[in-house]
Order: sequence, then C-alpha cells, then structure tokens
Amino acid sequence: METLELQNKQINELRQGEAYEPLPGEQQYSKKFYIESYGCQMNFSDSEIVASILNKEGFGATRNAEEADLIFVNTCSIREKAEQTVRKRLTEFKKYKTNRPGALVGVLGCMAERLKSKFLEEEKLVDLVVGPDAYRSLPALVEEAQSGQKAINVLLSRDETYADISPVRLNSNGVTAFISIMRGCNNMCTFCVVPFTRGRERSREPKSIVAEAEDLFSRGFKEVTLLGQNVDSYNFIQEETGQTITFARLLELVAQVSPELRVRFSTSHPKDITEDVLLTMARYENICNYIHLPVQSGSSRILQLMNRTYTREWYMSKVDQIRRIIPECGISSDMIAGFCTETDQDHEDTLSIMRYSQYDYAYMFYYSERPGTLAARRFEDDVPLETKKRRLQEIVDLQYELSFESNKKDVGKTYKVLIEGESKKSEQQWMGRNSQNKVIVFPKNDQDLQKGDYVWVKVEECNKATLKGQMVPAMA
Repeated sequence: METLELQNKQINELRQGEAYEPLPGEQQYSKKFYIESYGCQMNFSDSEIVASILNKEGFGATRNAEEADLIFVNTCSIREKAEQTVRKRLTEFKKYKTNRPGALVGVLGCMAERLKSKFLEEEKLVDLVVGPDAYRSLPALVEEAQSGQKAINVLLSRDETYADISPVRLNSNGVTAFISIMRGCNNMCTFCVVPFTRGRERSREPKSIVAEAEDLFSRGFKEVTLLGQNVDSYNFIQEETGQTITFARLLELVAQVSPELRVRFSTSHPKDITEDVLLTMARYENICNYIHLPVQSGSSRILQLMNRTYTREWYMSKVDQIRRIIPECGISSDMIAGFCTETDQDHEDTLSIMRYSQYDYAYMFYYSERPGTLAARRFEDDVPLETKKRRLQEIVDLQYELSFESNKKDVGKTYKVLIEGESKKSEQQWMGRNSQNKVIVFPKNDQDLQKGDYVWVKVEECNKATLKGQMVPAMA
C-alpha cells in the first residue's frame, strides 16, 4: 500500500463561533450532514461519494457540526496518532447529541473496518459504523440507527468501485478535483493495514473515469488527480473487446479530454511504475511532471522485512530512469524511521538514498505498529521510541535541506502555473502550482485573472516550502 500523502490531515470544518461560507446547495436541504476526513486523499474522495449518496436521501452538507443531523468521521488507521485524534473528536461529537436530540454520529473508513463493533459496544461513541465498501448501504443504516439500533456494515467487496456515483465536491476550490480509479491493495507491505481495511485491488471501468474527467472540465475544473492505493497496477479488461487498459493507457485517455486539463496521479509503487507510464507523461504536456514514489527505507534488508519487493539499488535505478525520460520531473517520497530491527547503518542507508534521489519533499514518520499487520505478527517492535524520534528528526532535517536546495535551483526559471486561489497570507497575491507540484506565490498586479487561469511566472526567490515570483508574458 502507498500512503497517498499520509497524515496530510485536514479537517473539513470551522470551529464553533467562526464564520463560514455555506457549501453549495446547503440551504436547499432541511436535513444536514457533516463529514470530517482524516488521512489519505482516498478518504477525501470517499467522503465526496458519501455526500452524493446522502444528497439523494435529502441531506445537505454543512460545515457546522453542531447543526448536523448526521455527523461522520472518515477515518485513517495507518498510524496510532490518527486513531487517537479520531477518538478525541468522536468524544466531542457525542456531546453535541445532548443539544440536538435525534442526531447520529458515525465512523466511516479504515478505522470502521478495523475496529468494527468496538466503537459501538465498548466505547459507545457512535451510532453507525460503515466500512469503505459499504457506503451504498448508508440510507438503510441511518434508518436503522434512527430506530435506536446500532447500525454496522463493514463487509469488504471484490467489485465495488462506486463507478456510477457522481461525487459531490466538498470544500472544492472549483479548480482541482480527485478521481478515484481503483480501490484496495494487493501489496502486503508488512507495516500496512490497508489490504485488511480496504480489501483487494479492483479497477474502475475506464469509460466512467474519462466521463468524470470530461464532466469536471465542462464545469470549469482544470486539474484532476487520479487516485488509487497503487495506481500503476490499474488493470481493466474490457468485456466487449477483451482489450486490457493499463494505467499508461488510462493516463493517456484522461489527458486527451483536453490539453487545458492538467492530470496528476497518486500513488505509485516503485515496483509497478512502468516505462510506458513515463513515456506517456513525456508525450503529453498536460500530464504533470511529478511522481510520488515512496521508498519507505533506504536499506535493502529493511525493505525485505517490509515486503517492498525491491532493493535499494533497484529503487535508485528507477529514479535514474525517471530523470532520464523526464529530466524536469519532481519526485517526492515517504520514509519510515525505526522499523523493526533497524540499525544505525540501515538509517544511514535511508539518509543516503534521500541524497541520491534529491526529493523535492517527503512525508516522514516513525514506525507505529498497527495491530493485525504482518509486521505486528512476525516482528518485535524493538527500536526504542527515543531512537525512532531522533532518526526521524535527522530525516526531517535532511529533507528540509533537500527541499530548499531543490527550490533554489528553480530561481530564475519560468513556469506555467495554474491559479488555485488567493495566497493564504495576502489577498493581493495568487497561489498556484507548477507541473512539478511546487507552490508558487505571485502578485496579482491588478490583472484580470481568476482561479483556473493559466499564467507564466518567473521565480525570483524561495524558501523551503514555497517559490515566489512575478507574472511574465506567455512563453511560446
């Protein structure tokens, strides 16, 4: 399983007493639901599917949990800290029910799948528990819970992809959107719970994916991110022709929707990303030059214990291949510090592969044993917490250096930027991203521009996280 921007935690809400903009269509419904999403991009995509299902049942989305008839937390089980955060939020939401009789609280997603009846019986924090393959049953489960019964459905599916459901874009900027292309994971990385909480891989019918991209573009969206636990293993056999659609072919089909529609994808498993994918990226200007390529560890010994199915040298050769075919490609990664039996030398191997790969940025964590995983059954979590934290800090410090060095190389260069909105720090500045997924901030200069426009920006300065520049005339 790949982490899909692990712990890039967002909370789809504003706290009590703060002003908030109503969600689209919020005022049209007398009944309201609220969703808070944690963890990976797939969870946020799933929340949009849930929103669509609930809309059809007469519930409108709200950003204010205290006025909601249904409160859901879409959960992540990948790290212990994420589960602790969810438990704390559920305790807070349970109190809301005192002031709103009849309100229901539910858990969605990976924690629902992993913990099942624990929330209902032992902790009594929730009224509904719904796994990631059971969202179609939400209307019946809500009805069951409203009658006073505890409602649960965590059955995994071999074929559910929600291909026929048009997601409701929650908290959308109207410019970028996720498209789920597959569900589940067949990789049995020993540290990961996803194969147990999201089931086996199944790919969504390509026509429905292209149709969703076309619909988004027709509504003004200018960028889509194709999502999967491991997008490179996407594989769909068309019944009418027997033709196999690979990820490279799917990527091409989505890119052909319009040259004005940018295409990204996440996440890639190093063992599965093919030369065909890289050549397709190089062939289409609107397929972004950016790959998230989690390494997890730079030690071949640790990689074997993790069941990553590649060696240190093999990973480095994959980085070389990417640099050769797409010289300007941005690469990011995931690293886990302190996996079982990790030595100082193993840790040094991780630092050295970071230097070799020259990551633009990374998601970095220390190992957190998850119950039910292969690692929990096979290995002792024997690296002291203090050591894990020290090694993680060294990884973080090195990545800060690499990110800063990468950004400094961009000073003086000019990039095509998709405007996503105003800068968080100033209404007088736009914020957007270049093809390499780097954030660029630049003055508006009183030009008649809006979100979704493409502009050319010359980078003049930078810090570790952001490029800063000025708009320049369009390049030929």
